[in-house]
Amino acid sequence: MASEDVKPSEKAVSTFVNLAEEAKLAREGVKAPSSHAVLSICKSLVAGGVAGGVSRTAVAPLERLKILLQVQNPHNIKYNGTIQGLKYIWRTEGFRGLFKGNGTNCARIVPNSAVKFFSYEQASKAILLMYQQQTGNENAQLTPLLRLGAGACAGIIAMSATYPMDMVRGRLTVQTEKSPYQYRGMFHALSTVLREEGPRALYKGWLPSVIGVVPYVGLNFAVYESLKDWLIKARPFGLIEDSELSVTTRLACGAAAGTVGQTVAYPLDVIRRRMQMVGWKDAASIIKGDGMAKTAPEYNGMIDAFRKTVRYEGFGALYKGLVPNSVKILYPTLNVQLRIQSLAEGQPGNAIPEWKFTWILS
Repeated sequence: MASEDVKPSEKAVSTFVNLAEEAKLAREGVKAPSSHAVLSICKSLVAGGVAGGVSRTAVAPLERLKILLQVQNPHNIKYNGTIQGLKYIWRTEGFRGLFKGNGTNCARIVPNSAVKFFSYEQASKAILLMYQQQTGNENAQLTPLLRLGAGACAGIIAMSATYPMDMVRGRLTVQTEKSPYQYRGMFHALSTVLREEGPRALYKGWLPSVIGVVPYVGLNFAVYESLKDWLIKARPFGLIEDSELSVTTRLACGAAAGTVGQTVAYPLDVIRRRMQMVGWKDAASIIKGDGMAKTAPEYNGMIDAFRKTVRYEGFGALYKGLVPNSVKILYPTLNVQLRIQSLAEGQPGNAIPEWKFTWILS
């Protein structure tokens, strides 16, 4: 969702599935991976973790503002727009306030990617087996669409495995110095939620996260392929030479596809964040509000959260925080990810297979 979040954080599919695909192909016919293959996988995970940490830290202020806009009490507005919101955070919490929750967000990268990396291989094997049985062709290979399905499965598994970290990260992000009770960090937040609210609380908002994978992944793929085909046929602005898209053009198509996918799936991300705040007895004032407006959100599931949000705040509330989220998507850190990944694989950036670009914004 659109995010890791539906999220791109935790979003449903990541570039690591590409590495898993290549590692799987390289190991075909080999009973056990060589030490070189294992080293390559480890290097890829570390490189991806570094790239992800750099890119997420670069957009951390926008990410925090997005979450604050999503969950703030509608009767006690403190953050009203992107520029005003960033200025307010700077004025009230200083420079460090812009990066609250980023440590936990970065800490999720490596375990999330590792689970996604290895679950993708298993998912792709299962899907390929079913595809070969259905077509009756034992030599059939995964199509880009089937790879997308395997990546979505891997994304859901990885998201589920690391979801408690995302849940407490949401709470760490919205607490301020004036919050009645302070989580001191990720592990303290995890243990406190587990002790006070039970293990199920660590998965609040999990369902809309899973559901958000479908429109995000589907639209991401469809829009990218449509844009690519249109550019090749129409050849506008002299962008196409010899029926090939340049790396920059493909990244632009990926950015457009990611924006469309995340915009459609965005309401599910808003509901996910709001559900994560339910049951927090010492919630930050941004959630409960101040004075006469002080009240905690209460939702009895995803449908109830949708219904109450639209009834009391209007349909537009489902898109609170969309502007900073869109700016975050278009931030040019994708080049950093591509270059680090390419160095880890020993390939130049323009040698990355065409189908990989359907994953870039995930």
